Amino acid sequence: MLGPVETRSLSPVFVGRTRELTALTEALARATAGEPQALLIGGEAGVGKTRLIEELCDVACAGKAVVAVGGCVEIGADGLPFAPFSTALRSLRRQLPEELVAASEGQEDELARILPELGRSDRGALGEHGTARLFELTGRLLERLAADRTVVLVLEDLHWADASTRHLLAYLLRSLRRGRLVVIATYRADDIHRRHPLRPLLAELDRLRSVRRIELSRFSRAEVRHQLTGLLAAEPEPDLLAQIFERSDGNAFFVEELVCSIEAGCATGLRDSLRDLLLVRVEALPEAAGRVARIVAEGGTTVEYRLLLTVARLAEDELIEALRAAVGANILTPTADGDGYRFRHSLVREAVSDDLLPGERSRLNRRYAEALEADPSLVRADERTTRLASYWYSAHDAAKALPVVLRASVEARERYAHSEQLRLLERAMELWDDAPQEVRDTLRPPDDAEVYPPCGGDPGAAPLRYLDLMAEATVAARFGGDRERALAISKKAMRVLERDHDPLRAAWFWTQRSRLTQDLTRGDGWQELATAEELVRGLPPSAVHADVLVNIASWGALHRPGPESLAAADRAVRYARLVGAEYIELHARLTRGRLTADAGDVEGGLAEMYAVRDRADELGAVGIMGSASTHLPSMLEGVGRSREAIAAADHGIAVCHQRGLATLEAGVRATKAQSLYSLGRWTEADTVLDEAAGIAQSRKARGLLAVRRAELALARGDLDEAESQVELARGFFGTHDPQPQHSISPAGLAMAVAARRGLRAEARAEFQRITARGFPPGTQRYALPLLCAAAAMEADGREARGEDPGRAGVLAAVRTHAKRLPALVPVWGAHARVLDAELARAEGRPAPELWARAVTAFEAVDRPYELARARHRWAAALLDSGVDRSEAAGPLALAHAAATRLGARPLAEQTALLAGRARISLGPASGGSGAPDPGLAPARSLGLTPREQEVLRLVAAGRSNRRIAEELYISPKTASVHVSHILAKLGVSGRTEAAALAHRLRLFPDSPEDAGRSRV
Repeated sequence: MLGPVETRSLSPVFVGRTRELTALTEALARATAGEPQALLIGGEAGVGKTRLIEELCDVACAGKAVVAVGGCVEIGADGLPFAPFSTALRSLRRQLPEELVAASEGQEDELARILPELGRSDRGALGEHGTARLFELTGRLLERLAADRTVVLVLEDLHWADASTRHLLAYLLRSLRRGRLVVIATYRADDIHRRHPLRPLLAELDRLRSVRRIELSRFSRAEVRHQLTGLLAAEPEPDLLAQIFERSDGNAFFVEELVCSIEAGCATGLRDSLRDLLLVRVEALPEAAGRVARIVAEGGTTVEYRLLLTVARLAEDELIEALRAAVGANILTPTADGDGYRFRHSLVREAVSDDLLPGERSRLNRRYAEALEADPSLVRADERTTRLASYWYSAHDAAKALPVVLRASVEARERYAHSEQLRLLERAMELWDDAPQEVRDTLRPPDDAEVYPPCGGDPGAAPLRYLDLMAEATVAARFGGDRERALAISKKAMRVLERDHDPLRAAWFWTQRSRLTQDLTRGDGWQELATAEELVRGLPPSAVHADVLVNIASWGALHRPGPESLAAADRAVRYARLVGAEYIELHARLTRGRLTADAGDVEGGLAEMYAVRDRADELGAVGIMGSASTHLPSMLEGVGRSREAIAAADHGIAVCHQRGLATLEAGVRATKAQSLYSLGRWTEADTVLDEAAGIAQSRKARGLLAVRRAELALARGDLDEAESQVELARGFFGTHDPQPQHSISPAGLAMAVAARRGLRAEARAEFQRITARGFPPGTQRYALPLLCAAAAMEADGREARGEDPGRAGVLAAVRTHAKRLPALVPVWGAHARVLDAELARAEGRPAPELWARAVTAFEAVDRPYELARARHRWAAALLDSGVDRSEAAGPLALAHAAATRLGARPLAEQTALLAGRARISLGPASGGSGAPDPGLAPARSLGLTPREQEVLRLVAAGRSNRRIAEELYISPKTASVHVSHILAKLGVSGRTEAAALAHRLRLFPDSPEDAGRSRV
């Protein structure tokens, strides 16, 4: 249960705020019902934010909720990484010790970056995905704690929040979906100037429907009278009310200060300035108490008692008496944990601090720094280095400050607080020229700037150089999400390198610039990579050289898959092995596996990708694990192995979920949804997409989800939804970095939507735009379906409108592009068969033999929707060729049944229309009598071999594989193979559907149940 909540207001009565408190209590009630709530409370300093929160906490505690309050900490101009979350989690740990241990089980090392009491973090587990992982795990921890109880998490003074705190809060407010949790953050509205770092976050959160923002206004005259009545324990005199209301302008804190000043005998309590008003009671303190107040003001938001005792240089009894006076005057107040002191209101602290003389401020900071250096135990370990760095910096001692600032940057990096790491590194660069050379010579290069080679060579012996700082700052800015700053630092570094011929480090910075250019959608990054490659040409093998090559190979895999990219991947693997860079080697091998499979060696490429995934899992290489989780199921789906792709996707989802890689997990779920779509499991695909939408953060992941939704909508006949999702996908993918997988599929979908609506000119224009760039090798999975759709569009146009002068050009382009896309795997071959048949149809030739081949090809690759479409076209071609309609009945009935089962409304309508024109009964599925048409021989027309017909007869009779094997004198394994072939040819997902279809089509109407007892 909640311990005493810290109270910092004087008024014994709660004044006004009825509407605001009602909103908060309603949010608390909704959270208690299981709907997480998020609220932002803003208002000027002193307007009553804290008092409103205290009132809510009383209500929450009365309702048996657990309340945890954490405040953002200001130390000079610095904020401690994750300070309010650390404080709040400590409170939860005190109140719910066993529950917090259970909720964090298995993730203690990672969560210790925010709550060090959980254990020692795995400081080696660093990387670009570290921050996202930490945020995801923190969100899960809070959801688990709030699963069985209501938890109120209050984060105060967000205007002082460090960037990491702001990012974590934004993540939580976007992603929390479960638990009885209320998250409340307060901030000073009057501090949020145009360039304040909190301003963009507030704008972002305003766009979230799940976040409510409450702005507190000043008190009215009646409310001030009510407040004064509580403070004075009597009705105020009219003149006093008028003076105080005019002077305070309705600010609740100023009202309290004016009353306190009057009671302290300071004339009327009315001073010429608000600053004087805030200082008047400090000036009235005894000399020792006033001096202690000034020391506390410069020590930070909170100062520990033992640290204060050392810095004040007073006897302990004298310090206690001074503190008693300051607390009694409501200037200082003990902290909630009883370990230190803080100002009752930050406005007073700021006024006292601003009143210090420059030399006085420097001297106090030096005394704080010296005390902390002499006895590091005076403050909590996770705050020690950051506070020491701030004290020495504010003491203007560069020689002392520079080494500590660099140590603090390492600690920030180890906590995944990359934004704070960047700020500290920039501070180190500011101090660099002022620090003595002998101090700089003792510093060592960073160990976390990826493969950057320190200027002195051996990082263990060579001194740190300014360029090394710039490299580390570039990486910190990129990891922290400030890519604009990373690009600016890298450009500044390039200007430094222009004076010094240093091709290796220049190549490293050019590689960084390539990544940043792509991330910022300023271009595709190729020119930067080409420059880096030219710089390392002829140099001895190095990790930088390997990194350049692997980036070139990865770029090629996305933009220009083919022999050159595969060769670059091979070189990257060799160089990485030469220099012992296993992480780069795994990255290169994963890329090589993708390119190898695209080139036609599917088994070899997939085997390498599986091997990389397993090795990355073994090493715990989070970045490679995430990449493998994304690329392996995508490649399996691309080559038609959808069931295997789902298994790989499930593995990847588990890995991403365990590691907290939410955005990558969303991408893997998008691939799984595509595989479910391919297998005809569309309802499951919808569910997976809904799950992915709840965690997708990146534009790429959202774009992939939109493409998958557009596919489903188009197949179901919802053209408006399909068009809307295509537009969303294109908006998310952008236009500055046109990767084939992000451009071809949306173009094909847009073309199909336009064609369905009869907008032939728009559809052709879409086709011409996407084919103008051509289709690189390895893009068959995207390009072949698009070419099939283009040919079908022209064939449909011919059937509806006859000849068209523009048709020949489109068909010629389709043929030209198709020749450059070898069908190296069965699923590509099936699309190629459909393309041949559609081209014939577009030329006015029914070509049933081509459609028969397409049906046979799709029967072998487990694509029920494409199979149903091919069967529909086959039936139409047979009827157009004048054959006996009984031959078309079987394929048409199967196509209609599959379309109905899938929910593919346009295809179901087309098959029903064709059946009506041909006077073919589709059975109960179409609402007819189910009687077979004279001369119909459906079992023969389904493409089943005689043995498969025997097996289907027994499946329809309810026989198991073992019984089928016994009755047909074959092995159970052979029976299982026959059943699999039958399911594929019928386009159904299981034995039950196959049996139901056989009964519906009356395939074996005259046979007794045991008619299958034939002999081989």
